[in-house]
Amino acid sequence: MEREDRDKIYSKRVRAGKRTYFFDVRSTRSNDYYLTITESRRFQKDGGFVFEKSKMFVYKEDFNKFLEALQETIDHIKTELMPEFDFDQYKNEQVSVSNEETDDYASGGSSDLKWE
Repeated sequence: MEREDRDKIYSKRVRAGKRTYFFDVRSTRSNDYYLTITESRRFQKDGGFVFEKSKMFVYKEDFNKFLEALQETIDHIKTELMPEFDFDQYKNEQVSVSNEETDDYASGGSSDLKWE
């Protein structure tokens, strides 16, 4: 079993159009845990699909600060910048994803999460 699969404890995927967000809980050799958040963007190139990925790591000592800052930022957008916008219209939106994207993740991609 590859290290990539062995240290993954929990995964969640959020599909959002041409983007997919992966939230993975991973473990270290010393049985500590951290979160990786990966954004995978799909686009066409040379007649086929290509995936571009961006990854960030959030460590346990930063979980509360990260979550608080994220929630404050989202709340600011929702209440101060776009109070008239109905963000719930996207809540149950289903997006079809090709097997290529699923296969891409299975071959070493990332995972997903939802903050409310």
